[in-house]
Amino acid sequence: MLERLAKIEQQYVDMEEEMASPEVTSNPKKLQALAQERARLEDLVTEYRQYKKTEKALENTRLMLHDDLDDDMLSMVKQEISNLESRLTEQLQNLKVALLPKDPNDERDIILEIRAGTGGEEAGLFAADLFRMYSRYAQIQGWATDIININEIGSGGIREVIFEIRGKGAFSRLKYERGVHRVQRVPTTEASGRIHTSTATVAVLPVADEVEVDITPGDLRIDIFHSGGAGGQNVNKVATAVRITHIPTGIVVICQDERSQLKNRTKAMSVLRARLLDMEQRKQEGDVVEERRSQVGTAERVEKIRTYNFPQDRITDHRGGISLRNLPHIMEGNLDDLLDSLASDEQAKLLEVKLK
Repeated sequence: MLERLAKIEQQYVDMEEEMASPEVTSNPKKLQALAQERARLEDLVTEYRQYKKTEKALENTRLMLHDDLDDDMLSMVKQEISNLESRLTEQLQNLKVALLPKDPNDERDIILEIRAGTGGEEAGLFAADLFRMYSRYAQIQGWATDIININEIGSGGIREVIFEIRGKGAFSRLKYERGVHRVQRVPTTEASGRIHTSTATVAVLPVADEVEVDITPGDLRIDIFHSGGAGGQNVNKVATAVRITHIPTGIVVICQDERSQLKNRTKAMSVLRARLLDMEQRKQEGDVVEERRSQVGTAERVEKIRTYNFPQDRITDHRGGISLRNLPHIMEGNLDDLLDSLASDEQAKLLEVKLK
């Protein structure tokens, strides 16, 4: 691993020299490409140089043990050696993580889809709670959100909501959320105080650029209709809602949130591209046969990635055995502790595979 890091550092140095050469400085396109590659390696090289600095300091400090030291000085030197050894171990672990393959989607914006699953009205209320939780998290992160389509039910619940989250690293943070979420609580409509179990499904799709997904116009059936939701007289009287069907795959996308037919069509096409990109990437990975069922399953109670247990004030993620308290705080969008734990668990699994 250290040999590989030394080669990467040399590549970084060579790149800096090349960027300073006249033939590159006079070629903006090549200069930009080199600058982007250099930026990609910068954090890793900085971490490696810190590791080498600590390693050298440890070597020099150990040499001091051969000197004629009094007891106090010897104790100080031994403590410094212990501190440097701990720092070196931590830096080595950071380098191992930095060398893990990067998910090419990590820096993308996302399309997040939430649907009520098993549990009737309570499932719709839980879906609404999840929508609020992710919206609050996006707000805390300083990300922008934009509703593409929402299908509400009268009790304040949501049958389905599709919305976009735009912000640096949105996919890298929220990709662990895809799957079936289960809630255990006493519904507000339950007079006897009996605990109900309901589910909602979450799908997280990376937003695709137009050039990444080739969509043939002849493969699309586009229907325009009147919006059925709230939004004022203009939305309901003028046919602005858009339904796009991708005939080869059968994927159907509906957008009726905007007053403009063009805006609805643009949003619907963005969702369609995201779903097609997700489907293609999953086929390439060979992980699943049905691209979207791999994320959300069938919404049965037994197919779950996480349980929100309100009576016990506990949230449990079943993939890594992660359990946290203070559920109301988490439902307000304070997800960092949970997401950090999931990311660390994923890194540990990747390192285990890499080191086998």
